[in-house]
Amino acid sequence: MYKKIMVPVDLAHADKLALALDTAANLSKLYHAPVTYVGVTASTPGPLGHNPAEYDKKLAGFVARQAEAHGIEAHGKTVVSHDPAVDLDDALVKAVHETESDLVVMATHIPNVADHVWPSNGGRLATHTDASVFLVRG
Repeated sequence: MYKKIMVPVDLAHADKLALALDTAANLSKLYHAPVTYVGVTASTPGPLGHNPAEYDKKLAGFVARQAEAHGIEAHGKTVVSHDPAVDLDDALVKAVHETESDLVVMATHIPNVADHVWPSNGGRLATHTDASVFLVRG
């Protein structure tokens, strides 16, 4: 049914992604679909690396651990953005197209008042790509 799965990851909060990561891995096994973990970073120094190359190494380590832990085919894609906080939605939409993913599995939060004013990342992906979007709370 699904051929390629994309999972946006925030390496700074990887400890809060367990349920979404497990869901993506289980779907990967069920559909024999590879998973691409996408991380968005700035070109400027940050807590996850002094530059995009350092961030990419950390993402590659994360991907390798996921692949080994779940026994799945996994890839990583680092997206460099001028301002990830502002450009995140557009960067993820572009990544869906570039990876040719037909399913996005992503962690989300319980909706709050701000979600009525600003659309969610998952909502943006659902309305601006052809991919199915599976939002995982928890």
